[in-house]
Amino acid sequence: MYGLVNKAIADMVVTQFGSETWDEIRQKAHVEVDTFLSMEGYPDDVTHRLVKAASAVLNLSPAQIMEAFGAFWVQYTAQEGYGEMLDMSGEDLPEFLQNLDNMHARVGVSFPNLKPPSFECNETEERTLSLEYRSQREGLAPMVVGLVKGLGTRFDTEVDVTQMKDER
Repeated sequence: MYGLVNKAIADMVVTQFGSETWDEIRQKAHVEVDTFLSMEGYPDDVTHRLVKAASAVLNLSPAQIMEAFGAFWVQYTAQEGYGEMLDMSGEDLPEFLQNLDNMHARVGVSFPNLKPPSFECNETEERTLSLEYRSQREGLAPMVVGLVKGLGTRFDTEVDVTQMKDER
C-alpha cells in the first residue's frame, strides 16, 4: 500500500489517542519507520501489522479499527490535497458512490502501482443503495463500511450501512 494509507493511520491514532499510543502501536507492530512517505509503496503486511497492533493496544477489534479508519480517511484525504477530486466525484452520496471507479482511475495517475478496489452501486429501492465491493486485498471490507459512513457525513446524508456478505 502507499505510504499515504499508513500515514493516515498514524494521524488518526495520534489525533485520537496521542503520540505515545502511536509509538506503542508502531513498536508492537515491529514497524521501524518513523514517518511514512505518501507516494512510497510499502508492503501490505506493514498496514496489517499496524491494524493488528492497534487492535491489541486500543482493545478494539481489527474490524472496528478499519471502520474507524474508513470514516477518518474521507476527512484525511480531503485535507491532504484530494478535496477537489472528491468534490468532482459527485454532488451527493449516490452519485459519488457510482463514480468511485472513475475516481480511482484518476488517483491512479498519481499512484501508478495502485491496486484499487472496484465498486458497483445500484439503487435497489427508494433511498436504498447496494454497493458491491471487490478487491484483491483481504480484510478491508470494514474500511468500506467506515468510508460510506464518512461520506454520509461529508454529504450531510444519514446512512445506515449493513454488510451483507463476508469477505473470503
